[in-house]
Amino acid sequence: MSRPNTAIIGRLALLGTTLIWGSSFIILKATLDSVPTLWILAIRFTGACILMGAFSLRELKKLDRSALKYGLAMGAALYAAYTLQTYGLLYTTPGKNAFLTASYCVLVPFLWWLFYKKRPDRFNVAAALVCITGMALVSLDGSLGLGLGDALTMCCGLFYALHIIVSSRALEKYSVTALTTIQLGTAAVLCWLTAPLAAPFPESVPASAWLSIAYLCIMCTGVCYFLQALGQKYTSPQTASILLTLESVFGTLFSVVFYHERLSLRTLSGFVLIFIAILISETKLSFLRPKSAAEN
Repeated sequence: MSRPNTAIIGRLALLGTTLIWGSSFIILKATLDSVPTLWILAIRFTGACILMGAFSLRELKKLDRSALKYGLAMGAALYAAYTLQTYGLLYTTPGKNAFLTASYCVLVPFLWWLFYKKRPDRFNVAAALVCITGMALVSLDGSLGLGLGDALTMCCGLFYALHIIVSSRALEKYSVTALTTIQLGTAAVLCWLTAPLAAPFPESVPASAWLSIAYLCIMCTGVCYFLQALGQKYTSPQTASILLTLESVFGTLFSVVFYHERLSLRTLSGFVLIFIAILISETKLSFLRPKSAAEN
């Protein structure tokens, strides 16, 4: 497959990921009334691991110790990010939680530079800064002071950034389905170990909640993390981190459609900035430069 085709596939996979994740907000909102978060995550990751494992048995047998370490690191980073985001939300506003989580789009280029000595270009940095400004307009409302919840959420953003970086390096060498299976299994085990410490499992769960959990398990976890891994295999970590912030855009749009939330001028301005960030990341503004300069 030619490089342009793989690049398109990678970006479409990441776009599909953010679209499905955007729908998860309205599903999860109703489910949390019946089942505590870590129990939902434990079920989600377990079901998704079994689903992906069924498609990757042959690939799993080919993995070496290094691949296993990568998968375990990806799963641990995923678990830490989800858990810190959840507990950060208890002590801060949803808007600040969403914004500070999205700080990974700024962290990724610099962590990639730190770990792998690949310096981000000025377009990577510009795209990250424009993107985080757009996320601020979409998410922030009210006080900008930092508290415990904000600190936890900032750590969550760090672990999301680490997850993107470790995934990008692992997927240069190993199978998408096999690594996805290992990371989901690792996150599932960690959730099962800690969920009972956070809250008891509810005595009764309505059928509607189980249907929601099934959607979260199959589509928002199994399918999404496969698509994310596939997308990152053919996309640079800097570009992937920008594209993944579209989750907030789709989440807001789903809320507008299903919960009749009204879009303010400020939110729309934030959307525009996020799309400008994607444009900078994808084109490096080559369309603004003379053809010979753009080619150089």
